[in-house]
Amino acid sequence: TAMIYDSLKHLDAYKGIYPQITRALEIIRDTDFSQLEDGTYEVDGFNFRYMLQSYTVENHNDTPESHKNFIDIQYMISGKELMGVAPLEEMTEVVQANPDGDIWLHRGPFDTVTVCGDRFVVFFPGDAHAPGIVPPEGPMAVRKCVFKIHI
Repeated sequence: TAMIYDSLKHLDAYKGIYPQITRALEIIRDTDFSQLEDGTYEVDGFNFRYMLQSYTVENHNDTPESHKNFIDIQYMISGKELMGVAPLEEMTEVVQANPDGDIWLHRGPFDTVTVCGDRFVVFFPGDAHAPGIVPPEGPMAVRKCVFKIHI
């Protein structure tokens, strides 16, 4: 599988791919995140959860990450950031491995997509991704929702 980069307007196109992806996108579409504090929210235990995070995006991420056991869905509630994306097999080295946390950091070439407004990105285990890259407008405060779906 390959990453999905799309608008919430096209949510119906993803029905039937993986039930939890559809459910996560519906939660993103239907939730007023301003009513929720930053933190972790379990939808169906640890294996289907989301995190709300607020921070300032101000750097360049040159170590794309990957996961073996989880799908990531990333959505910017406010603000904008660039996210690097590349096929995992194009990464040239593993610079850090944390199997217990299901995260590997890599080096290698990647392209970027802009995530803001109603755009979301779904990263599968075959996708290296480098979130948190400062946009052309410069550093800015952001609030992000990240879903973790165990596969």
